[in-house]
Amino acid sequence: MQVRNGEVHVDATEARAGSTNNTVRYVLLISIVLAILAMTIIWVTGALNSDQGNNAQANSQRAVAEEQATKP
Repeated sequence: MQVRNGEVHVDATEARAGSTNNTVRYVLLISIVLAILAMTIIWVTGALNSDQGNNAQANSQRAVAEEQATKP
């Protein structure tokens, strides 16, 4: 801290009362990556456990079988 002409001048480290070590950036980056991984896992497991694809295939096979049964 320096006093010049009655004004107090401090450098950036003194004004912050500490050093900058980029901890917040690392926490933000890690949390974003974890959130993306969690959402991807939820999405993939939901898609694998869904019966939507199986039902569509079964419905189309049933429709083909009914159409063939009604033909003379």
